[in-house]
Amino acid sequence: MPFEFKRLNIPEVILVTPKAIRDERGFFKETYKRSAFVEGGIPEAFVQDNYSYSVGPVLRGLHFQKHPHAQGKLVSALRGEIFDVAVDIRKGSPTYGQWVAEILSEQNHCMLYVPVGFAHAFCVLSENAVVAYKLTAEYAPDCDAGVIWNDPDIGIRWPIKHPLLSPKDAALPSLRQVNHNFVYEEVAV
Repeated sequence: MPFEFKRLNIPEVILVTPKAIRDERGFFKETYKRSAFVEGGIPEAFVQDNYSYSVGPVLRGLHFQKHPHAQGKLVSALRGEIFDVAVDIRKGSPTYGQWVAEILSEQNHCMLYVPVGFAHAFCVLSENAVVAYKLTAEYAPDCDAGVIWNDPDIGIRWPIKHPLLSPKDAALPSLRQVNHNFVYEEVAV
């Protein structure tokens, strides 16, 4: 199989490692194959691709989209290195308010699958980073929402102390204050 799928401490969040074939010319890898992803536990279809360029120490997030346009994301760093975070915001979940994080980089080729019901953020650890992500729903401005990056109730241990934030991200509410409509539904993983 061209991918390895590893469930993290919050099992709905999956670290995907593609097999990179290397030689003196460089490398080749598959970045997405629907049949392999379904077999690996990611059955959603992706309908939109996004691409961002950020300088260090930018932090983007914690973002999510509410129903009916909730988005799952498959995130990868095409250039540079990022600290990528997923926070469970599904009411009633046994891991509600908990977070997991992975380093994604152009060297490790890893991708993080962040399902619907999770807030997502990343901070840039390198001088700059190019991040690509596939989405399971198209962007809908009316459903756009987020949680403040440094919410003490979540307690993310960010590897940067003074991130560069957008005005929008700096003004996001805490998890206790945010209005969203995600409810935990137990599924076999």
